[in-house]
Amino acid sequence: MSPQAADIRAFSIALGDDALVLGQRLAEWVSNAPSLEEELALANVALDHIGRARMFYGHAAEIAADGSDEDSIAFGRDTRTYTNLLINELPRGDFAFTIVRQFLVDAFNVPFLTTLAASSEPGLAAIGEKAVKESAYHLRRSRDWMLRLGDGTAESHDRAQRAAEELWGYTRELFEPFGAEARLTAARVITDRAALEDAWRREVGATFVEATLQVPQSTWSIRGGRDGVHTEHLGYLLAEMQFMQRAYPGQRW
Repeated sequence: MSPQAADIRAFSIALGDDALVLGQRLAEWVSNAPSLEEELALANVALDHIGRARMFYGHAAEIAADGSDEDSIAFGRDTRTYTNLLINELPRGDFAFTIVRQFLVDAFNVPFLTTLAASSEPGLAAIGEKAVKESAYHLRRSRDWMLRLGDGTAESHDRAQRAAEELWGYTRELFEPFGAEARLTAARVITDRAALEDAWRREVGATFVEATLQVPQSTWSIRGGRDGVHTEHLGYLLAEMQFMQRAYPGQRW
């Protein structure tokens, strides 16, 4: 495997981890959502993310050509080898927390996947082209909920504002490429994610204003997910998600 192929594989696994972990968190709303309609909607968004993870993992396995597959990548690794961004692994919290997180991530994913669709690497470009269509829908939906919560009752407004304050420090990591990604950016295989921050801030700022919410002014930030340094929450999530495969190795769905 060439050094660049190894970087593409690492990059694909990181994006797969983002999608899988967030998909698992969204799936936790099944049977817990505030309405049947919202339960179905959240389940569909979760499936979109899990399907996206399968594509990224499948691409990584194809590059490695070492007998690995999407299942072994998803279920055969421990916490420290997962490289998802920390914002994705935080517990689902209340409904407002889930919506605010989803909006912040969606507002990043749409421009990010748009640029990924223009990648010079065909596999990444194909995944980006498919996934951006899903994320455009996700963003419309989460933005609509931001407006409903922020400009709704005093209770919904307060919960949304509190969620924004709790999540804000995790958004810094969205714009920080890790080693393999930085090398791919330098080689012009992909676009620099740091260049997307201004557009993200405009989208977030405009939505917060319309939702009568305040953009958090706190300067704290936390990072480490891409380096395998996670919150305590990821271990519990993986223990539940990986139980069947760990107990009965090699099972096929």
